[in-house]
Amino acid sequence: MIPRRFSAELFAALLLALLVGSPYAQAPASPAAYSVLSKEGRRPLPSRTIAGQEMFALEDLARLFDFTFREDATAGGLVVTIRNQTIVLSAGQGLASAGGRLISLSAAPVHEGRAWFVPVDFVSRALAPVAAMRVDVRKPSRLIVVGDLRAPRVAGRIEPMGSLTRLTLEVAPATPHTVAQEGSKLVIRFDADALDAALPASTTPEVIQNVRPGEGAAVIAIDLGPRFATFRASDLPADRGAGRIVIDVMAQAGAAAPTAPAQPPAATPEQPPLLDLAPAGALRTIVIDAGHGGTEDGAKGPGGTLEKNVTLAVARRLKAALEARLGVRVILTRDGDDTVALDQRAALANNNKADLFVSLHANASVRPGATGAEVFYLSLDEYGEDAARAAHAESESLPVFGGGSRDIEVILWEMAQARYIQESAALAQAIEASLRERVPMSARAIQQAPFRVLVGANMPAVLVEMGFLTNADQEKQLSSDEFQNAVVQGLVEAFSRVRDARGAVGRSGGPAQGPGR
Repeated sequence: MIPRRFSAELFAALLLALLVGSPYAQAPASPAAYSVLSKEGRRPLPSRTIAGQEMFALEDLARLFDFTFREDATAGGLVVTIRNQTIVLSAGQGLASAGGRLISLSAAPVHEGRAWFVPVDFVSRALAPVAAMRVDVRKPSRLIVVGDLRAPRVAGRIEPMGSLTRLTLEVAPATPHTVAQEGSKLVIRFDADALDAALPASTTPEVIQNVRPGEGAAVIAIDLGPRFATFRASDLPADRGAGRIVIDVMAQAGAAAPTAPAQPPAATPEQPPLLDLAPAGALRTIVIDAGHGGTEDGAKGPGGTLEKNVTLAVARRLKAALEARLGVRVILTRDGDDTVALDQRAALANNNKADLFVSLHANASVRPGATGAEVFYLSLDEYGEDAARAAHAESESLPVFGGGSRDIEVILWEMAQARYIQESAALAQAIEASLRERVPMSARAIQQAPFRVLVGANMPAVLVEMGFLTNADQEKQLSSDEFQNAVVQGLVEAFSRVRDARGAVGRSGGPAQGPGR
């Protein structure tokens, strides 16, 4: 008979051996680290999965984003301090007070050992707004872009097509680039700071051996195979501000034609979709109007700052941010020091079937102490009953060539904005709420006024006075990168909320709001 003690030890040893060989005895593998891309370069940010939720160590975030934090024993949570602003986190609750504003997080902070962990969306929902900095968290590619860096998304596929192999790269937003042959490879150089690229594996090594990152932060290299003969490259427009690069690589005459594999490999969960763009029915085109320009200087600050220069600088920043973050098509009414008539600005938006129109300005006052941003939408009081009739206008039946008739909406220029007054008011409210979190606002932050630039817009339209140039302190703010970035971030956030609201309406089966076509 085996002694009882020996039997217990043997049982324990066997149990341990079984557990060691069991997957339940192994800690879950840590997910791949994120890359944080900023002007300082690219730095890794490890993540960890806790209770099924991906999280960052708060200490790692503090080193990267230069903030401090401390435990609040009384409240049982954390206080994060960044740029004289605070974020208060409570253990066990997926809520945070960020700069005095209550926000929700995907999970509560977790305290393990000596470390605190916060969910990934803490960075974009709490840290970025309080610090007034642009942070774009791209989960599919595990990339975090900080600041006004240009990092377009690039997704590609390879298609064998008989005597040629086609490489298609979709780029969002569309980005200037060059394609050139350098020895045994093709090189695509983008006018960008970095690339967020998902590159395809080659299925035709005789013609294209590999598609890989090239030498440089925004370069793609295509290693050519032994049967390469020549290539042609073309650029095509894609939806919602994206671009498409098509490169056809031809094989040598008499070479075996590349053939597609019988069963193409299924996409793995790690492979991102070809493009992550705004859904259909949401925002597609936004027109940004940089006020004044050319012979019209606009307001002038005591230090000599001209309104036309401030509005153009912000418009350019806003265009880049909207294209990168929302994937929408953005059109500027002017991209230089040009004189553009007021009606021309709205006409440009109408002709491009824009979903939103925003005119950027800097204010002026005889009172040098006047300060704060203001958001305007059109007042139609002077049009009286005509405006009310235009808002509910019915179509007219007009004859067409060849017989018959067609219903056409005929709207006077002065009445175009009438039917969008309510939507313009809602857009103004969204912009005011978002700007208020980031920049000083006037005591009368939302107003109505009969601005000519808004009258003919056939879509929701607002005018944003970003601050008073005639205030010496605010003149300095309006000229600074930090303030302009805060305005841009506020506008992008407002447009994002409008897009989400439209998408929700579309998913519920109701009519999506937007301009009449």
